[in-house]
Amino acid sequence: MKLRERLRAGKNFKVREEDADDKPLRDKNGDDSKSEVKEDERAQTIKITEQIAVMQEMLYAQRKHKVLLVLQGMDTSGKDGTVTSLFHGINPMGLRAVGFKAPTPVELAHDFLWRIHPYVPGWGEITIFNRSHYEDVLITLVQGMIDEKECKRRYQSILDFERMLAESGTVIVKVFLHISKDEQRERLQARIDDPLKQWKFDPQDLVQRKKWDDYQAAYQKAIAATDTDHAPWYVIPANSKTHRNLLISSLLLEILEDLKLSYPAPQPDIAKIKVE
Repeated sequence: MKLRERLRAGKNFKVREEDADDKPLRDKNGDDSKSEVKEDERAQTIKITEQIAVMQEMLYAQRKHKVLLVLQGMDTSGKDGTVTSLFHGINPMGLRAVGFKAPTPVELAHDFLWRIHPYVPGWGEITIFNRSHYEDVLITLVQGMIDEKECKRRYQSILDFERMLAESGTVIVKVFLHISKDEQRERLQARIDDPLKQWKFDPQDLVQRKKWDDYQAAYQKAIAATDTDHAPWYVIPANSKTHRNLLISSLLLEILEDLKLSYPAPQPDIAKIKVE
């Protein structure tokens, strides 16, 4: 069974706290407390990202595909860490990371997808969304900015939007970074306790944390409503940072390999050119 089939959310997706600790690529005897296990996963991830770098160069040279990687998850789930760990060694040509924050007044004056469309990938590009259009059916619903009726209307708009992207050559990979409530508590506390990481801490995170169950329910509804074959959701257990990175890199490599990428064929006329 391919990794994408094992990680696929599907229409019957349910958010369960215990699933955040799963490690599908680790030996059952692997102990997360053992540094050698984590080091092995880091080493595997580095090898895979090196392969991804080669595939990305082919993608950029060939310009026959576009790849959109969507990263969604609760605060501290590892969206920034994923971008840093998986893409730091890749040529920035043909690679773009976009972070979406709270909408500005100008963005709020338009439809909710208006601010998203300019950043979707072009031919030969990999674009990473750190948060995405899904914020507009998650935080907006939990905060009472929209009701259930409007939320369902937005689900349909998202389905139409993603179908259009897929029909125009975009490979969509949507990832839900799934952490447990206890793991988030530890990560938030670690930010507070470390002077070098306090800049990452936002008191608003604690406010949002009080609505944990509401957010889990919103994610479950959104994922189940928008999981399609052309824009599937993949659930990444993210309590282990090293295993999270190994899973996402392995998944992305598998998807890129299925595109049958290659460098453009040599051009005979160019081969005859002599540089003086």
